[in-house]
Amino acid sequence: MAGTEHLAVRREGATLVLTLNRPEAKNALSLPMLVGLHDGWAEADAEDSIRSIVFTGAGGTFCAGMDLKALAGNGMAGEQYRDRLKADPDLHWKAMLRHHRPRKPVIAAVEGYCVAGGTEMLQGTDIRVAGESATFGLFEVKRGLFPIGGSTVRLPRQIPRTHALEMLLTGRPYSAREAAGIGLIGHVVPDGTALAKALEIAEQINACGPLAVEAVKASVYETAEMTESDGLAAELKRGWPVFDTADAKEGARAFAEKRPPVYKRE
Repeated sequence: MAGTEHLAVRREGATLVLTLNRPEAKNALSLPMLVGLHDGWAEADAEDSIRSIVFTGAGGTFCAGMDLKALAGNGMAGEQYRDRLKADPDLHWKAMLRHHRPRKPVIAAVEGYCVAGGTEMLQGTDIRVAGESATFGLFEVKRGLFPIGGSTVRLPRQIPRTHALEMLLTGRPYSAREAAGIGLIGHVVPDGTALAKALEIAEQINACGPLAVEAVKASVYETAEMTESDGLAAELKRGWPVFDTADAKEGARAFAEKRPPVYKRE
């Protein structure tokens, strides 16, 4: 199972839980964390028994952004991973979900700060849960920087453009309630319960046909920028084969027999 000193990995049934684990630095992104994330996403893609992923942070914080000093590999925290970054110069972008989309659903469980690189990674997740005291925002412009993790492209496609531009251009913080109001997150829950809610959603996903779930996710993203007619054609191309699977037949039988289905990815 993947993992590093700054990225904890565990299984909860069919769910892989990836936890940013550098609470003393508000889970700022380090090279060990990025390597762990990269390997965690790869593990989830490769292992068929994993049906969903929950992405969270330790110590009551999701992620306060990039730690550039650690990313450069200065000091013991990153030195042993420098060869990984040299071997794959795109590793950090894959880790941050900029250049990689896992085929399994990714559910973010956010507590505390989810700002700068944290909000950028959030945009690579599929379903988002936050504690009511969570804070979101893209602070880069206030520091004279550019949110190069994908936000100028993704954010206006995920929330209304006026809200995306306000977040991008003001660099101000957003509360969980405000983030939910503009559509950046889907659930606001009592503090300390975001992970439990995310795992609850994951269990609901895990109970569904895994081939169907993966095909539905792929179709949503594949057709996002297509015309309606092209998107509908692509949907049929991806969706029809699902009906010919053993899992589809099992789902129909289980419904008729009023029992839980047993899916085998066939």
